[in-house]
Amino acid sequence: MYVYVWLAVFVLSIIVEAATAGLTSIWFAGGAFVAFLLALFGIGPVWQVIAFVAISLLLLVFTRPLARKYVNRRAEKTNVLDSIIGRTAVVTEEINNILATGKVTVDGMPWTARSAVAEEVIPVGTEVTIVSLTGVKCIVRK
Repeated sequence: MYVYVWLAVFVLSIIVEAATAGLTSIWFAGGAFVAFLLALFGIGPVWQVIAFVAISLLLLVFTRPLARKYVNRRAEKTNVLDSIIGRTAVVTEEINNILATGKVTVDGMPWTARSAVAEEVIPVGTEVTIVSLTGVKCIVRK
């Protein structure tokens, strides 16, 4: 009976992993496989559960950092914060923190901008680097 339970857990873990592809359940598949082998050899259900938990945790602790390093390395950043910081923009309206004015254009999109240097005025046409975002304002530096 336990052989079928562990086989089902193993198969379900593999199906969930294939569906999500996010390293969510592969660790449990490893633990279920070991518990399945123990059940095949007639080892008691308590030891099967202990093996399942121990192997799953060991796999999670020791292989997850490696897996995260190599899986989805080329994932494209979709968060505006991730994709815009460090980019170059062109000043389209003079940036003056004292007067609370300034705009830049990044990839054809206008953004309100402020200088990272408090009293610096940045003229129109200057290329600047976006160093951070505060709300919907780009904080830029010459």
